[in-house]
Amino acid sequence: MKIKLILADDHPALITGVKYELSRVHTLSVLGTAQDSTEIVNFLSNVECDILITDYSMPRGEYGDGMAMLSFLKRRYPDLKIIVFTTIDNFAIASKMRKIGIQSVLNKSKDVDYLITAIHAVHAGATYFSPTSREQPGRVGPTQAIPPRNLSGREAEVVRLYVSGVTINEIAAQLNRTKQTVSAQKRAAMRKLGIERDADLFRFAYESGFSASAIHAEDIDANVRL
Repeated sequence: MKIKLILADDHPALITGVKYELSRVHTLSVLGTAQDSTEIVNFLSNVECDILITDYSMPRGEYGDGMAMLSFLKRRYPDLKIIVFTTIDNFAIASKMRKIGIQSVLNKSKDVDYLITAIHAVHAGATYFSPTSREQPGRVGPTQAIPPRNLSGREAEVVRLYVSGVTINEIAAQLNRTKQTVSAQKRAAMRKLGIERDADLFRFAYESGFSASAIHAEDIDANVRL
């Protein structure tokens, strides 16, 4: 089943580009786009959405923008998962968003592949906040995709595909392995990483950069067959 998304941003060119990239990923379904808080609420009142991806600053709209809008959305739709996709890089604001239940904050300067991974991470139950290196110098967001040395090549390959949204059955078909083999390789990788939940696997991939950023959506769609 596809992850159902609503995109919200007041820059038409940006939202068109993001929608195009996400629509190429076969695990995602973009239900619609909004340009202010009024349009967001109209969509949420009429369609069942898994994740809202929204900018932080969107002038206009009956329900405001920024923290006022996000707080309102979390009160009215407590089960809605929200990713804030923004140019704002402020640790204090990110902390406030965490406190009201926002699942993820991602800077627009990141490649769209990181947004794709964040969507799957949030859908699996993980949270991720990209702190500024200035305020938390010991921790950064995804910068490079270097697999842990203790994972075998096949285990790393399975993890990369899985965190990009490819299912176990699809990975097996793509790599010409049995479903049981792929499942065993995923379990072995998680055991070596000290990870028990899928949500934590997505979080690890996102924070470490160990994701399928080198595997573009068109390659996945072209090679995976149900």
